[in-house]
Amino acid sequence: MRLLLLLNLLLTLPLCAEFRAAVVKVDITPATPKWLLGYADRQSTGVLDRIHHRVVALDDGQSKFVLVSTDLCMFSPSLYDEAARRLQAATGVAPLQFWWTTTHTHSAPEIGPPGIYPLLLKGRARHPIDADYHEYTEFVVQSLVTAAQQAISQLAPARLAAGTGMALANINRRARDPEGRISLGLNPEGPADRQIGLLRLEKADGSLLALIANYAMHATVLGSQFVQISGDAPGIVAAYVEQKLGAPMLYINGAAGDLAPIYSVYPDPRSGHLTQFSVLLGDRILAAQRRLPAASNQVKLAAYEHWIESPRKAGLDWTPELARYQRGNLVRLPVRLLTINDTAIWSAPVELFCEIALTIRRHSPFPHTFYFGYTNGWFGYLPTKAGFAEGGYEPATSVFSDQIEADLTNGLITFLDGLPRP
Repeated sequence: MRLLLLLNLLLTLPLCAEFRAAVVKVDITPATPKWLLGYADRQSTGVLDRIHHRVVALDDGQSKFVLVSTDLCMFSPSLYDEAARRLQAATGVAPLQFWWTTTHTHSAPEIGPPGIYPLLLKGRARHPIDADYHEYTEFVVQSLVTAAQQAISQLAPARLAAGTGMALANINRRARDPEGRISLGLNPEGPADRQIGLLRLEKADGSLLALIANYAMHATVLGSQFVQISGDAPGIVAAYVEQKLGAPMLYINGAAGDLAPIYSVYPDPRSGHLTQFSVLLGDRILAAQRRLPAASNQVKLAAYEHWIESPRKAGLDWTPELARYQRGNLVRLPVRLLTINDTAIWSAPVELFCEIALTIRRHSPFPHTFYFGYTNGWFGYLPTKAGFAEGGYEPATSVFSDQIEADLTNGLITFLDGLPRP
């Protein structure tokens, strides 16, 4: 009888599912000149360093999650929607469990559809849209889907560790003149987020599978005069860490809306000290990952979505391409959240001012809270209320009103408070 009771008890206990992970890195460097995105219209004349998709697939036994970091500047949320539809058809992974981020390099090709660029980059998207433009966009999307399929097919037992580091590679870029006018420059007295968020994925034998590094910094070491394809500082840092560790590193940009690299908008890699970011940030990532706690194979993933509705800036045009992201005069901002054990990650398709991410981190009930910026599309800048009052480039081009900081902060902190924790 006792044996039967014990057997029944064991059968009712939840089984401990095996955590699995995989990583795939795919070259997406174009072979022909391409329109570059981030500054005024210009075409590439060559390649400084190659650009990639880096794809991580995770599986906790209950659900799969796909994270993609791509060496591009940005793309429309409607392109994310199309990629998500195709990825779900190919793999069964729902859009909620698929995040596509960009490193925000300003030296990589523009991809479409292009309808959002005249809206948010007025005067900076006047070039012709030809068959080659659409062909490269299709190549980028299809190579992402194929890489995700490959990663899922390679899922194997894995372990995960999370933690943080710090680097001084960024600086506030909202320079202020004696009259209080704000312009793009360098402001060493302004707020900055120097945290490095880290996720270390290990194989079952403890060897490194992949590193995910989250750091807020505009990828603008190279300025508008430079017309070669490059991953800019994020690409240089990722390649450096990969060479040191022998495994892929996904660079995930953070709340970089008002943060520049400490060397910014230089005409060439030498004058911009581009390789120095391997020391300023790459070495700090390497040091921080050595200090991470022991990795565990007991991993629980949970994905969520929370829409923030906030007034659109008065008089702003809208594009039919973004119809599902508006309701009347409100912008509907899709915020995604992922909890990995006691780490919370949230993302949004905006260039967020770092003060907002810092506030949410301070109020988060989770030991580690990371913000993944430039994720699942791009709506331009999301400044603070104070930033709107000060003026400058970012508020002038934002689709939001000065109410957005309060709407996002209050809504997200409340949502984080209600999430289950281990």
